[in-house]
Amino acid sequence: MDPLSFLNHLLNFLAPAFAVAVGLVACSHVFMRKRARPHGWLAPMALHFAVGAAVLAAGLAVWGRDGRMLTYAALVLACASSQWLWLRAWKG
Repeated sequence: MDPLSFLNHLLNFLAPAFAVAVGLVACSHVFMRKRARPHGWLAPMALHFAVGAAVLAAGLAVWGRDGRMLTYAALVLACASSQWLWLRAWKG
């Protein structure tokens, strides 16, 4: 596989993690303004992207292929949990 093809596969593999991270942070700034504003945009997006990429890599390692719906469900659950922890939502 040539380097350009590898980069294309890598970006397509990580695209769901990036999309979930951006969407999650954007929605938190719309629906939870007071809690999300002090944290900014870049740090939570980087955190959620890292969590999502780890989940996608774990799904690839466990099932041997990417794109499984269970992996995507775990991606959403893991990113939502990290957002909950990041905003300290348990404090009400």
